[in-house]
Amino acid sequence: MESRCSSSADSRLNGRGAGSVNAPPVSARVETYEPGAKKCISDVRRTFCLFVTFDLLFITLLWIIELNVNGGIANQLNKEVLHYDYHASFFDIFLLAVFRFAALILAYAVCKLRHWWAIAITTAVSSAFLIVKVILSKLLSQGAFGYLLPIISFVVAWIETWLLDFKVLPQEAEEENRYLSIMDAADRAPLLHPGPLSDGQFYSPPESVADSDEDLDDKQDPEKGLI
Repeated sequence: MESRCSSSADSRLNGRGAGSVNAPPVSARVETYEPGAKKCISDVRRTFCLFVTFDLLFITLLWIIELNVNGGIANQLNKEVLHYDYHASFFDIFLLAVFRFAALILAYAVCKLRHWWAIAITTAVSSAFLIVKVILSKLLSQGAFGYLLPIISFVVAWIETWLLDFKVLPQEAEEENRYLSIMDAADRAPLLHPGPLSDGQFYSPPESVADSDEDLDDKQDPEKGLI
């Protein structure tokens, strides 16, 4: 009888241990999503901000090269900035890159917006300005940079739009849904895995000596009758 009690107790303890073995994955996943451990900005959003910075630096580099090629930086700055001419200057394309950088970094790095309206404005303004400038200005007659700066500025603006709309926002929404599902599973975990059972819950008293003597007498009575 004692062996039965010990075996039943061991089986219950093993069942309780098995339940506790299944619990750590939920708690481990919850720990990875603790508020203190969450990143202030996601990896894909940081990549987007780096690309916006690259946009500004690349356009600036091309503009400086254009200034140096066409007669020296000092002379060309005096011509394109101080004596600005819409039809012949590249300075406004540089300012357009500065506008995109300031607006997008403010919206998606500082304010951390989760909507596409900010980049829709910057892309629409950039596209409209560049198309009108190419039509009305004389940039195409100024050599290779008359083609490079407007085209690269136009293409980079649309790459930023694609990156945000098809990469940043969907991936962050997916991570948010995953976080909510894990937190919901963590809230249900105490119901699925109750606390440890006390020893008294599966304690059975040992047989008394009198009951064991009566069992022995019952077993011996048939033998006496046969004798």
